[in-house]
Amino acid sequence: MSITIQQLSVFLENREGSLDEVLAVLASNDVNIVALSLADTAEYGMLRMIVSDPNKGRAVLKENGMSVMLTDVVALRVPHETGSLSKAMHQIVEGEVNVEYMYAFANGEDASAVIKSDDPARLVDILRGSGFDVWEASEAYVSNIKNRM
Repeated sequence: MSITIQQLSVFLENREGSLDEVLAVLASNDVNIVALSLADTAEYGMLRMIVSDPNKGRAVLKENGMSVMLTDVVALRVPHETGSLSKAMHQIVEGEVNVEYMYAFANGEDASAVIKSDDPARLVDILRGSGFDVWEASEAYVSNIKNRM
């Protein structure tokens, strides 16, 4: 059981169509995107994703000439209620763990935050010790979208 999950990080040229290329490669290789964050500068973008199969995603993007890496992150799970994320962040600050970056989303009863930290094991200990939970890989790499008829 791993306390972290793998995030796919892709360096993108800041040009029209570069995001579309990444998404098309993943789609054509049956790699589903569960969460996504895109940040940009004048020269490049950083695309961070939680996907259904991080190793396969990395391989197919590399095969298509893209600069990609896997990063260990923690996926916090909190109730989708006002103040839940604030309470978790307060515990992280009190535990003196540095958060390098984070992106969050909510779906149904749960809300989630993908957190890059300088000490993921300590981060998980703090969160679990404070009554919060983290997603494990078997849960994080799948979306909870139900099949539509």
